[in-house]
Amino acid sequence: MAGHNNSLAMDPALVKYNNMSANRWKYFRWTPRTALITFMYVVAVPSAIGYLGFVTDGKYDLRNKRRGDTIVEF
Repeated sequence: MAGHNNSLAMDPALVKYNNMSANRWKYFRWTPRTALITFMYVVAVPSAIGYLGFVTDGKYDLRNKRRGDTIVEF
């Protein structure tokens, strides 16, 4: 019959990886490296993308252009 769940052996490396990822929050420490990475993803990257979007807002028009027309609208 079906249902012999205990007959398969678990890979020890996968079990160790699963335990590590499940308990990662217990072993996290703020270091200069983790603080810099967090700052870059939370503040610097969104600010740069927002600034580029604000500066180029309305500058480019990609609709209804023919060959040879310029996309810059300023």
